[in-house]
Amino acid sequence: MAAVCNTEFYPAKKFQRSQRALNRKETLNMDISEFKRNAHELVEYIAKYYEEIEKYPVKSPVAPNEILSRLPTSAPGRSESFDAIMKDFNDIIMPGMTHWQHPSFFGYFPANGSLPSLLGEMLTAAMGAQCMSWATSPAASELEERVMEWLRDMTGLPSNFTGVIEDTASTSTLTSILTAREKFSNYNINESGFSRGENIQFTAYCSSECHSSIEKAVKIAGLGKDNLRKIGVDKNFAADAAMLETAIKKDIFDGKKPLIVVAGIGTTGSTAVDPLEKIGEICQKYNIWLHVDAAYAGTAMLLPELRHMIKGVEMADTLVFNPHKWMFTNFDCSAYFVKDREALIRTFEILPEYLKTPEKERVNNYRDWGVQLGRRFRALKLWFVIRSFGTEGLREKVRSHINLAQYFADRLSKNGNFEILAPHPFALVCFRYKPAGVTGEEKINAINEKVMNDLNKTGKLFLSHTKLNGNFAIRFCCSQTNVEKRHIDAAADLIIAECAKQ
Repeated sequence: MAAVCNTEFYPAKKFQRSQRALNRKETLNMDISEFKRNAHELVEYIAKYYEEIEKYPVKSPVAPNEILSRLPTSAPGRSESFDAIMKDFNDIIMPGMTHWQHPSFFGYFPANGSLPSLLGEMLTAAMGAQCMSWATSPAASELEERVMEWLRDMTGLPSNFTGVIEDTASTSTLTSILTAREKFSNYNINESGFSRGENIQFTAYCSSECHSSIEKAVKIAGLGKDNLRKIGVDKNFAADAAMLETAIKKDIFDGKKPLIVVAGIGTTGSTAVDPLEKIGEICQKYNIWLHVDAAYAGTAMLLPELRHMIKGVEMADTLVFNPHKWMFTNFDCSAYFVKDREALIRTFEILPEYLKTPEKERVNNYRDWGVQLGRRFRALKLWFVIRSFGTEGLREKVRSHINLAQYFADRLSKNGNFEILAPHPFALVCFRYKPAGVTGEEKINAINEKVMNDLNKTGKLFLSHTKLNGNFAIRFCCSQTNVEKRHIDAAADLIIAECAKQ
């Protein structure tokens, strides 16, 4: 049965000027005056959305295919008015949206935004620049260069790292693996492919808790899934360095070539921190490329008191973290740092005649720094965020989120019926309901899965899950931009009450 949405959350009156406007059939060309009128109304609509976002159900209540069934099967032949489009946006699209900017969005890692970031994104969209090279928009290339220097210095990364903005950490990790592949094959694979004559069998390494994008990148890069070694973890779900070295030695003995290790700083399941310094020393000992995946937790590098987690980062070849996860910059914006920029460029540079420009040796042409040729002006929104918050404002916000996570964990621990399943150094808490007298892991897992699903159905919050040591773990990530203590209290109260019903 299709879910019923409360239409008071989706007011459409503002965009219903007249029935005639909704039924217009003549061809329309939006002129500047009409654009200004519509844009002003849209800004008011967006502002009202943010003002009233807590009235919305966090997770969409619609049933599968419910939205699809309400969309026409063919595109309109004639122009339709902005009013008609917005009416359908309210009536059809909004009820099917999960509200990631809601302060009670505690699922996954956030895709955070902020109002300054949104303003920067509006300007990016308005100019519509394709920023593939310096010549196509000099300001875009030079702002990206400077903003990435700011970000490097703000987070305590080594000064010999150079940054570029990619779309996601998945792309950044793929870029790192491809660069390692080329550098360690003397760039022959780009030229001739994997040659049976050379018989190179590269191997890659990450912990069993690392992100699925690593396995995907290994497959895309041609290394093969069978050559990815998923290393066991310790009691804190961090990679076991001794097990890593054992796996490397075995591969060398078997005639394989260890290529790359991916160390996780804040793994997806539980935000575990791999022992970077030990892993770095192993990589240097065996001449292996080291990539650091700090997609979510890398923002915590803003805090000097947490930089111990990246001790040894000077031994890394590349590092990625996503400002669009915890640095209040709307999706997408992935900060990728490299030590050997020449290896990166040599891996990706292709220079047909139509891309040649006279400034090549004096500027950064970021089209040669990754997979994409076409590039959006992502640096602009990041510039807006850094300048609007300031480094101290960013640090204050991140610290507050970490404190809220600790507060949430303390509340559950004091209840006595909950178990915290992993350390929580950042703003993610993994927990489960474990009432006295209930035994059997399968039964406890089933109870927790039901609890999470029932909580999400309320629309009052959104949670996600993982499995840790086979235990169903509910993930509570409180790093949404505008989350406050009152949201944490409301969530804890609701969780405790729902569990009491089981």
